[in-house]
Amino acid sequence: MIQELFQQVKSRVAMPIISAADKKVNVPTDLLWRCPRCGNVVMMDDYEKNHKVCASCSYHSRLSAFERLALTADPDSFVELDPDMKSVNPLEFRNYPKKLEQLQRSTGLRDAILTGECTIKGHPCVIGIMDSRFLMASMGSVVGEKIARAFEHAAKLRLPVILFTASGGARMQEGIISLMQMAKTAGAVSRHNAEGLLYITVLTDPTTGGVTASFASLGDIIIAEPKVLVGFAGRRVIEGTIKEKLPDDFQTAEFLLEHGFVDMIVSRHQLRRTLGHILKMHIEKPAGEVGENG
Repeated sequence: MIQELFQQVKSRVAMPIISAADKKVNVPTDLLWRCPRCGNVVMMDDYEKNHKVCASCSYHSRLSAFERLALTADPDSFVELDPDMKSVNPLEFRNYPKKLEQLQRSTGLRDAILTGECTIKGHPCVIGIMDSRFLMASMGSVVGEKIARAFEHAAKLRLPVILFTASGGARMQEGIISLMQMAKTAGAVSRHNAEGLLYITVLTDPTTGGVTASFASLGDIIIAEPKVLVGFAGRRVIEGTIKEKLPDDFQTAEFLLEHGFVDMIVSRHQLRRTLGHILKMHIEKPAGEVGENG
């Protein structure tokens, strides 16, 4: 009897102890959503009704260009510019055309940006929205050309421009042609600015590389969503170059606000209202209208 008791105790000791953290919970992607930052799990319907923002920690998930447009523009006010423009393969990069075709089918976009005219709270503007689903919204010839044309169109009609940025940087499949878009877009912004017109950039997650180093940093007013990643080179590259440890919040919207790179951080829930208010303050007077002071 004593021997049997010893065997029972031995078998219990040998059993592995599995903690709750070791158990993997499979969350159905069509029913529930798990926040990648805090781990909070909510119903997918509630998550989408909250504009894809975590109700627990305010994590702002990435949006498609069409989702962003629906949250920003007045209903039925959007008219797309250059809808048929698409990239070629200037470097004959292997499988690049095939990859573009696949992304065009899956995203509904010709390339990584959607541009057009719309109204926000009744105020007309030209809008551009980058979509990270399309090759991480890398800036190639089409992205640069569409942005340049959007600014030229806005200058002709004397309209403000609002650009939602989200990009991994230059598009390596187009080589130097991709890098040339930095100068092209910066030049278009400069000409629009010379006309005394308003340009607003809204930095979303992530905004990096050549996009940050060109048109994303040139807005008259620069807005960012909370805790988004904004920078040029990556953290490891910078730390390896300067041989110093960077702050934990380096390249976040909050860090950039503190150091004067960003003018304001606005939650997604308040963004449409904020943009409408800024457009209202900067709206031009009709031709021939004279102010109170003549």
